[in-house]
Amino acid sequence: MPRIFVYVPPSGGVVDDTPAELLAAARQIAGPEACVTAVVTGWGAELDAACEQLCAYFGEIWKIAQETLVYPNAELVRQALAAVLPRGCILLVPHNHFGVDLSPGLSIKMDAAFVSDVLEIEGLEGDWLKLVRQEFGGQVSTHVRCDVSAGAVLNVRPGAFQPLDAPPVSGQVHDVAVGPLAARRRYLSTIAAEAGDVDITKYKILVSIGRGIQDPDNIAIAQELAEVLGGAVSCSRPVVDARWLDKSRQVGSSGKTVKPKVYLACGISGSFQHLSGIKGNPFLVAINKNPKAPIFRVADAGIVDDLLEFLPELTNQVREERGVPAK
Repeated sequence: MPRIFVYVPPSGGVVDDTPAELLAAARQIAGPEACVTAVVTGWGAELDAACEQLCAYFGEIWKIAQETLVYPNAELVRQALAAVLPRGCILLVPHNHFGVDLSPGLSIKMDAAFVSDVLEIEGLEGDWLKLVRQEFGGQVSTHVRCDVSAGAVLNVRPGAFQPLDAPPVSGQVHDVAVGPLAARRRYLSTIAAEAGDVDITKYKILVSIGRGIQDPDNIAIAQELAEVLGGAVSCSRPVVDARWLDKSRQVGSSGKTVKPKVYLACGISGSFQHLSGIKGNPFLVAINKNPKAPIFRVADAGIVDDLLEFLPELTNQVREERGVPAK
């Protein structure tokens, strides 16, 4: 059995659900009792805080502390990981913008296989790992047999693996030294997004709309449902690109990260860019007239219907249950 590691990207000292999701994926490879090691990079108090939180998930944490790693730079992290990871290991990395930048070149440095956007892990048979990934923007699910005899780097889609309900552990943090790191690109600055009229990160219920809403005039349907539920309207990137809603309403890797209790995905296909912005394992309800939409793979409840007909009916039902008069 190859040794399994997960890479936890820099997170400003706050650990979200990503490590727990990666741990769940790792244990589908190696079994529920497998020893999985987390590797985290960064510098200073934020790195120490992240390591302390990771001790609740992993028995062993490798801490690579270097001032050049205080800001995420895949070129530097790639050098650091290649220097410390043992040959033949399997490394799991989140399939987000940083992971897509980091992993292909790292697999080359490690002389290991690389598979991106992993949705399911079907098991390890000898040197062959059976996986399911997506291609063509989520239109096709591909079953892959990956030779991991020389190791592998796997990019795991955020939200695809549910964190396991397991008792917390008391992990040990080990400082791992790497030599000088140098890159041909450098961090310049972070430009914070402008605040919008509604802070979608504060709501426990989100009614999120995608291109399936069809027309900006139809947004009122979602807004009405959000109001009776006590939530807010959020959206996927196509809605922002069409300038139907402000970017402050966008959920995803290029938008906001949200952690609601209930998330209604209305007319959203379910790309990894969008799902990576949903944390905290909310009860995810998918409403889409395409029964093969990828969002149904991760949804807790799926409804195949025209959302323009379904949402008003749902709004009426909620009003009746709560005794809220119609407008």
